[in-house]
Order: sequence, then structure tokens, then C-alpha cells
Amino acid sequence: MDNFAEQLVKKNESSSDRTKRVVLLICGILMTLALAVTAFLQLGQPLMAILGFLLAVSGGVGTYVMFTNSFVEYEYTFTNGELDIDKIIAQRRRQEMLSTDVKKFTAFGQYNEDMEETDDMTVVIASDNIASHEYYADFQHEEYGSTRLIFAPDERMLENIVRSLPAKIRSSMQ
Repeated sequence: MDNFAEQLVKKNESSSDRTKRVVLLICGILMTLALAVTAFLQLGQPLMAILGFLLAVSGGVGTYVMFTNSFVEYEYTFTNGELDIDKIIAQRRRQEMLSTDVKKFTAFGQYNEDMEETDDMTVVIASDNIASHEYYADFQHEEYGSTRLIFAPDERMLENIVRSLPAKIRSSMQ
């Protein structure tokens, strides 16, 4: 029987994220308008006017792309002991973050900010930014080396992960 669970986690925005997005939007709009006005003032020189309008359009498109790329979700997929984490940007683009076998976990449990991380540890954060239900998993990854994953599994995902954990980690959780 296959063990399968899938979960989509939307990253909650902090006030800093919202501020950055607003500043990006305002600066992008102002830059686009400034380029458009400059291009309009150069109508006597057609080449400069065309270049200015192209730069204005590029600025507008760039602002739109950067603004929409700030909306992030994470997808956790658990299949027969294999945990895959993907980052979904602006509901358009999927980026694989990592894939690991749960049996390779060396530590697993509820995450808190007081936990120590070694200097050589790669920390992968795929969480919704709500600390009360974040979990961590430590393991060796082929690409990242010593890795700590911080994520927010729901009950179904958590049950599947705990079922596949190595016996010594599962027994230490009880």
C-alpha cells in the first residue's frame, strides 16, 4: 500500500514583506513614469524617444514580475517515505527545493528559535512563518551536506512522516 500525502502551504506575509512589496511597487511605478516622461520630452529625437519608451515598458514589466514573484507557496509531497519540497512562485512557476528520504532523518521534532545550528549546516525554510506549528528535520543531503529543514506539516503529513521515521527517532518522540 502506498503512503501518500500532499500539502500546499501559503507563506504568511510579515509586515516587513508587505513594506518591501509596497516600496517595490511605488519605486517601480515612479521609475516607469519618469522614463515615459523623459521619452515623451525626447520626441524631437525619434531614436531617443523610442529607446525611452522601450525602457519605460521594460521597467513596468520588470516591476510587475518582481511584484508577483513575491507571492510564495510551498508544496510538500510525501510518497512512500520520500519527502519532496517545491517552492511555487506567483502560482506560475515551480522550483524544486529538495527531496529526501525520511529514513535519513537524524533528528525531527517541534521547532523553536532557540535551537542551535552549526556553521556548516544549510537551513532550508519552507514554512508559513507561523512559529507555533513549525517542525524541523535534520539530515544529510547529497547536494547541501548537513541540512535542517524547517516546515509546517499538517496532521496527515505529520502522521505519514512519523510512520516512516527511523525507530530511534520515533521512540524518542513518545
